[in-house]
Amino acid sequence: MVINKKTHNKYKLKGSNKFQFIRSGRFGIKTISAGRVVKEKWILVERALQRKLKLLLGHKRSKIFSSLEFNNSLTKLSLESRMGKGKGIVYAESKFLKPGTLLFEFTRLPKQYESEVFTFIQKKMRLKLKLVKF
Repeated sequence: MVINKKTHNKYKLKGSNKFQFIRSGRFGIKTISAGRVVKEKWILVERALQRKLKLLLGHKRSKIFSSLEFNNSLTKLSLESRMGKGKGIVYAESKFLKPGTLLFEFTRLPKQYESEVFTFIQKKMRLKLKLVKF
């Protein structure tokens, strides 16, 4: 019989991968530092990466895998509201990234473009990243 420990979080603490390994790609990008990513920023990074790969490869398609689930909602009250008026409205969804979280996995991407794609993503994100090969 499995007993789940109650927490205030909406997600399980047990069973999370401390070290994530590349499963479906040839190389990937991992975080080295901890930080928070907002969903809107993540969507912009993914779109910019798709445009960059289309510019580099042309008609050839490479696959990009990313498995981030946004589990925190950020709330905000107006500046002129008094104490005790509640939590406020939800303005964004976010995900707290631990060191070692795998952000992207790539397949069918030539080796000559690996470092170029890595520096492109590193400029877009405010986290310290690392290139991981299979």
